[in-house]
Amino acid sequence: MLFVAAVVLLLVLPDPWNLIGCTVAVVAGCGELFLWQRTVRGRKTAVGSETMIGSEAQVVTPCRPDGQVRLAGELWDARCAAGADPGRLVLVVDRKGLTLIVEPK
Repeated sequence: MLFVAAVVLLLVLPDPWNLIGCTVAVVAGCGELFLWQRTVRGRKTAVGSETMIGSEAQVVTPCRPDGQVRLAGELWDARCAAGADPGRLVLVVDRKGLTLIVEPK
């Protein structure tokens, strides 16, 4: 965003202030990129099917023991040893391949 501001300042401000404003904006933009890169470098990404464990899902087809649940707008195969009827909320406790292991809530 600061690089866009640098171009605008270069075109709008009168001479020599356009070069000064552009230089300040470019230096601030580089500093912002450097600091942003330092803050996100060590973070572990939270993606994948492991993030679903602990989430609530709604049963779509009866799980006796195999069925389907809807989680975050997606249909997943599920296995519920205790059994669950359609419309009931279940808790995701594990994952085996593409099948979620769920328990009644």
